[in-house]
Amino acid sequence: MLTSVPVATRPDFSISAVACRSDHTRWSAAEVRDDYRVVLVRRGRFRRRAAGVLSDVDATLAYVGVPGEEEHFAHPAGGDVCTAISVTPELWRSMAGDAALLAQTIYVDPHLDLAHRRIFAAAHAGDVDFALSEELLALLSGAIGRTATGSTPIGGDSFGPDRSLVAAACEAIAEGHPASNTLFSLADLLGVSPYRLSRAFPRELGVSVTRYRHRVRIGRALDRLEAGEESLSVLAADLGYADQAHLTRTMRQHLGRTPTALRRLLAPAY
Repeated sequence: MLTSVPVATRPDFSISAVACRSDHTRWSAAEVRDDYRVVLVRRGRFRRRAAGVLSDVDATLAYVGVPGEEEHFAHPAGGDVCTAISVTPELWRSMAGDAALLAQTIYVDPHLDLAHRRIFAAAHAGDVDFALSEELLALLSGAIGRTATGSTPIGGDSFGPDRSLVAAACEAIAEGHPASNTLFSLADLLGVSPYRLSRAFPRELGVSVTRYRHRVRIGRALDRLEAGEESLSVLAADLGYADQAHLTRTMRQHLGRTPTALRRLLAPAY
């Protein structure tokens, strides 16, 4: 039995938690897909056959799938739980270019394992459009670096100075431009790849674009709380947080206090 639970779905990517509880040694019927995929195992293991290559996939070995290939699967060990990451050909090419894959199976070192876990942490926190998106790009960068042959757009991370790019991104975020609601739409507005925008912020400002966006929104939240904002749910919605709990987690993480405590702290003293 195969079950798939969406973790995050956006136009450029989708992430699902997939569980297979089958126990069969025979190969499945052929499957052909039109997306790029990175599949990482959380528990258990399975076998995959594609392009005449047989792979045993477990928590230490992930696989990368490409559009149009024929895949077969078997589960002789009793099933597995894995994370299936699907990205559009456009997103993949923005990071890998036209480089061919050197291998279908890649070693999941501790850095890639951590990137995998951080995706779920960002999903649980509720910030899909920035925090999770940045973690996804980091994971894809690691996977592409282990599989692609030749030079890629992310190879060497040599984009050059991006001061004007970061300045334009900061302006869009500060002005609340509709495109600044997601990392991908902001990158599209600025005419660069999401990966380039994500990498530019730490180089130019020393913080991630996600953390910078939090800084701007926290400043706005403090302005509202200082002015006596009573409804935290309205405040969260106005600032683009998933819900009041997301706002509270963010404020506690960055300031060590809840919005309610901050409102009391900022109240005028008489």
